[in-house]
Amino acid sequence: MEAQQVIDLGRQAIMVGLLVSAPILVVGTLVGLIIGLVQALTQIQDQTVSFVPKIVAMVLVLSLCLPWLIQQMVDYSSTLYENVPRVVAGKS
Repeated sequence: MEAQQVIDLGRQAIMVGLLVSAPILVVGTLVGLIIGLVQALTQIQDQTVSFVPKIVAMVLVLSLCLPWLIQQMVDYSSTLYENVPRVVAGKS
């Protein structure tokens, strides 16, 4: 296995991880910003006020995106397993 193949596998794993986590993280960030703005406008500074809506929004997005997320992981895993004989044999 050459160094370039290892780098490519690592890059692909990181990209799949970012792709899978992006919807949940984006929604959590947006809800956090909106709640933070509302807290700043109303001067309510309780930590639990921002925590509960973020968790609810993230769980909702996770439940909606779960089939797509699973499909992305299955595609990555099957591609990885299909390429094992080629990588072990040292063929590009």
